[in-house]
Formats: sequence, C-alpha cells, structure tokens
Amino acid sequence: MPDSLNINGADVLTETLNRLSKKDGVQAAIVLDRSTGAILRTTGEYTISNASPSASQAPNGGPGGLNLEDNTGSSNGTETRGVEALAAMVWSFVNSAGELVQGLDGEDEVKLLRLRTRKQELVIVPDAKYLLVVVHDTSPA
Repeated sequence: MPDSLNINGADVLTETLNRLSKKDGVQAAIVLDRSTGAILRTTGEYTISNASPSASQAPNGGPGGLNLEDNTGSSNGTETRGVEALAAMVWSFVNSAGELVQGLDGEDEVKLLRLRTRKQELVIVPDAKYLLVVVHDTSPA
C-alpha cells in the first residue's frame, strides 16, 4: 500500500506541474529538495541573463534528481544560465529568509515567498521536504 501512495503522490505532483506550466506567462515550475537544493522535477525552460559568477554554483542532483544541462551560451555578450543556476539562487534565498524568520521569532516559519521584479515573479512555497518554485512573466501595468 505505501508504494501506491508514493505513485499517487508522484502522479499528483506531475499533474500539478503540468497544469501550472500551461498557465499563461509561466516560464518554469521547479520542485527542489528542501535540504540539498537538488532539482527533483522541472517543467518549462529558464535562462538567466547577466548572472553573477556565484550563480553558477548549482545544487548537485540528488537521488532521483534531474541533472539538467547548464544552458550556458552567449547572445550579444549576455551570459545565460539555466534552471540549475536559478535553483541554486532560490535555495539560498529560501535559506536566508528562513534564518531571518528564525531571528525574529524562533517558533515561526516561512510559508510563502513572493519575489516580483519588473520582468518576472517567483512564487516559492516551502514544504518540510520540498520547495515548489513557479516563475512567470509579470503582466504589464
């Protein structure tokens, strides 16, 4: 019976990621391992322009994780990196936010992080074991 629960959970996760990726403006949906930052599942594509050198330190693919190619390329001098660099930065951001919350109140925890820029928005939902990250375009105001 526990195997069927794992399969059903994986099916639900896959269905949820597929549903999210079909929404207008969604660039990528990523599931990370909470403790290591390893990419477990991903949909969509993502590139990072003008990333700092520290952004290239992507988390290692863990058991069952995807080892995606680093989408490194050059277009008019613009350095781009893929989902792995984004995952590393998000994992660091979530850990920093968690430290901030613990510093404010040791009994509290991060439930949702939302980072909006001029071009895109990241919605990050931390769980005990996983991080769900959805990256989408911001609508013009």
